[in-house]
Amino acid sequence: MSADSWRSSAAVFEILPSNQKINMTSSDRITTIKQIVAEILEIDPAEMTMTSLFKEDHDADSLRAIEILASLEKAFRLEIRQDALARMVHLQGVCEVVDEAASKTA
Repeated sequence: MSADSWRSSAAVFEILPSNQKINMTSSDRITTIKQIVAEILEIDPAEMTMTSLFKEDHDADSLRAIEILASLEKAFRLEIRQDALARMVHLQGVCEVVDEAASKTA
């Protein structure tokens, strides 16, 4: 991922107050997560479904998985355990991991 795309994905979150990042509606959170993942995978968000596999369907590698995790932590001000990467194979899994991490910080 280039520095420019990293900055553009991070810019999505700077417009929200910090307390709103955790208290987003489920729909808003999914949309934001989808934007982050699509930016990192360099795909159009419309190409991604809740269950399309990042590696098999979108050519993601382990480095991109770590980028997704780090971007989510920064965007939502959460701490996500590295072992959660095994569950973050599609958008549904990522949303579940973020929801669980958010519930621990609320």
